[in-house]
Amino acid sequence: MDTGHLDVPGAKLYFEVRGTGPALLIILGGGSDAAMAGPLAEALAGGFTVITYDRRGAARSPLTGRPAEQRVGEHADDALRLLEAAGSTPAHVFATHSGALIALDLLARHPERVRRLVAHEPPAFDLLPDAAHWRRLAQEAVDVCRREGIGPAMRKFGEETGVSAPPEPNPGLPQWVRDMLTRMSANMETSLLYEMRSFSTFIPDARALRDAPLVLASGADTRGRLMHRATLAVAEHLGLEPAELPGDYVGYLRSPSEFATALRDLLSG
Repeated sequence: MDTGHLDVPGAKLYFEVRGTGPALLIILGGGSDAAMAGPLAEALAGGFTVITYDRRGAARSPLTGRPAEQRVGEHADDALRLLEAAGSTPAHVFATHSGALIALDLLARHPERVRRLVAHEPPAFDLLPDAAHWRRLAQEAVDVCRREGIGPAMRKFGEETGVSAPPEPNPGLPQWVRDMLTRMSANMETSLLYEMRSFSTFIPDARALRDAPLVLASGADTRGRLMHRATLAVAEHLGLEPAELPGDYVGYLRSPSEFATALRDLLSG
């Protein structure tokens, strides 16, 4: 595995590269760490040059200015710069949760850079009938975080969304997992305070994406839950039929080999 940093406006992005073959960029959800995609990247490295990275504001991708509200388009520009640094050939992209919103914006604005996108459970809550509720929840979670800290805020958010906060770095876990969880604890606060409100109101550009090389997917184990509902709403918005990938919202981490096999099929079209 090779690692490096890429200077972008307002941040310094940490990235990892594994494997050989056509480029595949992985974009994870808010508060994540590139190590979360490590097992999946290893499973895909035989057929792809897999690029994973920590999004701006994460522990290893520090901001170079004062923290401020972040936008989906700003993160999509980061992804574009990573692809440009990787070469001139269009790349495959796998993106999950808020990373999927970033990838949808990247594909809409820079279709020449994306060979095929698999967008996993994009949380476009503003497309849901109860959008106002989720906007209020995002603001309440930010308010709780400022008053009481990240733990109570994530518990409040997780109770309604079904997305839990990362566990404590238990001494019995492998060292790389403990290191990852320690970094993610810091990442979650940045994501909650400066991403959640703006990301939750993002709506993908239907006109730009209707004929794009795009697959929407949800986890087999999230049927009927909020993230599945959001995926269905995005699919209706774009006129697509969603596919299914193994596991829940982090199926790529729980069962990376099984997930990689299904993802390869979707990327191949």
